[in-house]
Amino acid sequence: MPNVLIVDDNADNRQLLSDIAESMQLTPIEASAGGEALSIAQEKLPDLIILDVNMPGMSGFEVVALLKSNDRTAKIPVIMLTAMTDVEHRVQGLQLGADDYVAKPFNPRELMERMRTRLRSKSATDELILTQQMIRDTFERYVSPAVVEQLLREPGEVKLGGTMREITVLFADLENFTSISELSEPNRLLMVLNAYHTMIVQTIQEYGGTVDKFIGDGVMALYNVPLTQSDHALRAVNTALVIQSRLASFQTQFEPMYHLKINFGIHSGTAVVGNVGAPSMMNFTAVGDTVNVAARLQGMSSGGQILISEVTQQALRGGIRATLIGSMKVKGRREEVVTYEVEA
Repeated sequence: MPNVLIVDDNADNRQLLSDIAESMQLTPIEASAGGEALSIAQEKLPDLIILDVNMPGMSGFEVVALLKSNDRTAKIPVIMLTAMTDVEHRVQGLQLGADDYVAKPFNPRELMERMRTRLRSKSATDELILTQQMIRDTFERYVSPAVVEQLLREPGEVKLGGTMREITVLFADLENFTSISELSEPNRLLMVLNAYHTMIVQTIQEYGGTVDKFIGDGVMALYNVPLTQSDHALRAVNTALVIQSRLASFQTQFEPMYHLKINFGIHSGTAVVGNVGAPSMMNFTAVGDTVNVAARLQGMSSGGQILISEVTQQALRGGIRATLIGSMKVKGRREEVVTYEVEA
């Protein structure tokens, strides 16, 4: 039940306002002075404050100014009550941050409607803040800061529940990493792996991809999610090409044994996208045949190949050269996948 903080030095006024709040199925909290109101607001974070202007000690104007200057209480809507009906005082209250102004004596029905309006606005604001926090928690680790900011500006673009969506999936994997791991000192091996992952992730994010997960020495990325990208297939293939072009320069920091090829598998199609996992631990990911095909294509690539499906090749619309390899049998799938190799 929403809480309403009622601030008035007159006990009869507080009782009247409390009765009105209870008739609206709200929980009243009373304060008789400005300092007490500020302490309660900090502790209880009420959903609405009804604030009298004319109080001894600290006036309502001073209280609202302090409420709005504090990040913790700034978003609590405030309705000011006063017998001062001149325009100057009303303007002063609004300039200090009050959300509404009601003159005494007031009509209870009018006050109740104004209270409902402010509570609806507060509920909408709280929902937006919750959505924005959910977006940050879900995507900050997986997409570039620019994408997160765009999502925060347009939270309606994000559907965190499961939904069917046309996407492109990219898998990248380090060739022969398992073999060299047997010959390497663990800390050095992990440092090398993290460096590769950092370079790969930066390039994925550069092209608007979402880093889905790390699978050992491999990386899975999604395109056309969470934001819509009409050219998602092209973005994924360009990601792989740019990673390949950067590889020689990137590898100069390592001994020759760590100069590894990166193999890619890319496929476009429909997948279920959303939060997957248990209530205590969830990941934003994609599941379905589209993901499986991309993973299998990557598993069949070698020597730094970028293998793409015919679906992805057609989505490129001739923007990138690719050589037909032919139909390939994919494990766990009845239909063969017509496969192309992207030319560097």
